[in-house]
Amino acid sequence: MGTHSDVLRRAFAAAVAAADPGAAVRAHLPPKPPRGRVVVVGMGKAAAPMAAAVEDHYDGLGVAVEGVVVTRYGHAAPLRRVRCLEAAHPVPDAAGEAAGRALLAAVDAAGADDLVLVLVSGGGSALACAPLPGLDLAAKQAVTDALLRSGAEIGDMNVVRKHLSSIKGGRLAARAAPARVLALVVSDVVGDDLAAVASGPTVSNGSGPADALAVLDRFGVNAPAARAALERAARERAARERAASADAGAAAGAATTQGDAEERCETRLVASNQASLEAASALLAEAGYRTLVLSNAITGEAREAGAFHAAVALQAWRHGQPAAPPVALVSGGETTVTVRGEGGRGGRNSEFALGLALALPADAPVAALAADSDGIDGYGGHAGALVTPALLRALDRVAARDALARNDSYRVFEALDHLLVTGPTRTNVNDVRVVLVGAPDQAMR
Repeated sequence: MGTHSDVLRRAFAAAVAAADPGAAVRAHLPPKPPRGRVVVVGMGKAAAPMAAAVEDHYDGLGVAVEGVVVTRYGHAAPLRRVRCLEAAHPVPDAAGEAAGRALLAAVDAAGADDLVLVLVSGGGSALACAPLPGLDLAAKQAVTDALLRSGAEIGDMNVVRKHLSSIKGGRLAARAAPARVLALVVSDVVGDDLAAVASGPTVSNGSGPADALAVLDRFGVNAPAARAALERAARERAARERAASADAGAAAGAATTQGDAEERCETRLVASNQASLEAASALLAEAGYRTLVLSNAITGEAREAGAFHAAVALQAWRHGQPAAPPVALVSGGETTVTVRGEGGRGGRNSEFALGLALALPADAPVAALAADSDGIDGYGGHAGALVTPALLRALDRVAARDALARNDSYRVFEALDHLLVTGPTRTNVNDVRVVLVGAPDQAMR
């Protein structure tokens, strides 16, 4: 596929390296607690290397380190003191439910002298599944699947998830009382809202069950069992608020309890999409490209975002705006896919790449990469896809448009040998996209 493909692959590798979860965690680990244990609980695609960094940090310091983390199938790594479990993503399974129970048991056993380290990374919402009493796993699976198909963005999905969980929305931190809690977060959400990553196991963002119901309404999601649980929670919350307003002393006591919980818990951002985009940009600059980071917050329909990036690339090629070739356009964030067909295969990054390719003429001197930083794009087993001038010339555009209509981008890129396959990276800081216009040697082929 030529030298442009090599540059794109190296840029993606630089972005992933900048999100190394072990290095990110090590920079934020505190000294050992004076008396108690270090209790490690974690959830997400980066959970295993984050836990390994904790073990290495406290090794030889005479402190007991124990706990449990859960990661996606295929993302586990050997750990010495912390159990590493695996579960399904993005729809939770029974293993994820068992992992949720294990996490809660670990924090329930923490004492006042212990330090609870909560290691949070993208994917944790599905991997640590602990339905509220009265709700079962099947109901959580149904509402998750429906939201995924609806095109809801991750922030909207997590509003629903946190109000159906015994872990999310700050509930895990509350269960850890009276222990001190430090949460270290590798962010996979646009804007790095700490209440949104893995649905905020140590942070509440102030939303309520009524907000979750509004999400279901906005995206036309039925999910009767989840809806019933949210309606019940909304009624109970309204009753508590009425009682608290009638009893000022009770309201003050509740505020004091919340303040105590916040004083015990600190949540820190340790890695993000922005740092990865900057690392990719630095490599591209060394390769001879002018670099422009368009945004780390690109959202919306993947195919439409791809077409937008194609429009910017064409403006650069034809008019030298916003920069003249050779230029590298870099972006991050997380797009969505509204499932329109049955039997399609792919993910948001391969759909982005196909939308971009179809918006470019066959003679455009443009190459691109769109990939998920965790190495898994949707259900295809690939990280994303590449677009090259050779692909633009070879693409059967009628067939490609039909595939896009069926959300079947994977098979288009597979047939043309333009899938990007990396395997699990064991980190997750959203998507990385690079669009090259021209080349330093003008030898794009």
